[in-house]
Amino acid sequence: QVQLVESGGGLVQPGGSLRLSCAASGFDFSIYVMKWYRQGAGKERELVALITSAGGSTNYADSVKDRFTISRNNDKNTVYLQMSSLKPEDTAVYFCKATYIRSDYWGQGTQVTVSS
Repeated sequence: QVQLVESGGGLVQPGGSLRLSCAASGFDFSIYVMKWYRQGAGKERELVALITSAGGSTNYADSVKDRFTISRNNDKNTVYLQMSSLKPEDTAVYFCKATYIRSDYWGQGTQVTVSS
């Protein structure tokens, strides 16, 4: 049974930090490109960051570049999103996604709220 389970979301003040985790099971995590998306209220889902299967390459949306860092541990079947200098506009549900050729899996999402 394929599962992607996000955790680490919550309420944080502007300027603060959070680390999201996405634990995978039920598929060969090490060959999948892993991505983080987010969807704010009334907004379309947007790609935030991605990391290649071996972790050798990453890419970020301009809105989070230099503030967010994506990483993965293939021994633990987990991908992370370290978020710093958080802004109110980062408030959203954050989802992880696993992609390999025509196979896609999504997690259920974790809420991140940036507010004072």
